[in-house]
Amino acid sequence: MILPFDEAGLGRPIVLLHARPTDRTMWRAHLRPLADAGVRAIAVDLPGHGDAASVPRDETTPWTDVLDTLDHLGVDRFVLAGNSLGALVALQIAVTEPRRVQGLVSIGYRPHDLPPSSRLRTAWDRERAALEAGDIEAAVRAGVEAWTSPKASDDVRAQAAVMMRNQLVARVAYGEPRVAADPLGKDADALRALTIPALVGVGELDMPDFLEGGAGLSDELGAGEVAVLPDAGHLAPLEQPEAFRALLLDFVGRLSA
Repeated sequence: MILPFDEAGLGRPIVLLHARPTDRTMWRAHLRPLADAGVRAIAVDLPGHGDAASVPRDETTPWTDVLDTLDHLGVDRFVLAGNSLGALVALQIAVTEPRRVQGLVSIGYRPHDLPPSSRLRTAWDRERAALEAGDIEAAVRAGVEAWTSPKASDDVRAQAAVMMRNQLVARVAYGEPRVAADPLGKDADALRALTIPALVGVGELDMPDFLEGGAGLSDELGAGEVAVLPDAGHLAPLEQPEAFRALLLDFVGRLSA
């Protein structure tokens, strides 16, 4: 499947993969600055999100959809940068087609088998209760509170609310797409076997699940110390765009040509 995408710039391709409660517009403020820095920035909507929410499919394979989209764009090798769900999909792509991945940036990752903290469980419960009551706006408020930090600006909260509302409305209308078997589950040592340069980051104010998940992922990838984005919650690239781009461009600048 060819996913909806936005792109800007020329140079080394950087593929931007959004978080679960958002869509590709979370990268809107990044495309032009990254293009001005000399890279080709590509942001896609993952299945079930944004403009890809209404596409009927019995089963989705987000990792192959991203690869199909990059083939469509004539992109063979690339850097992956993912936030939350996007970080998971980036890892799935890396273990599926490691030859094509030049670098891997993961922000706000949590493995699914990590038991949720009380804070994360509460966020899930509040959203589910609101949806069961048919109250989309209450679910949006719960999502904004859970996934942005208290220090997020009003503009960031407003943008997050728009994306979350669109995603929740689409979920109610079309249901959540069923995802095929995770390629990460086929080999417990798949991540440790990767030799791709990697950077793992987390928002300073994110839930403990993602600080713990990031530390474990960094260990598996041999990525060194986890980068902490100050004054940011789960959607760190949205809340602290300049700090995120500085981290990303420094990492890309250290990759071999």
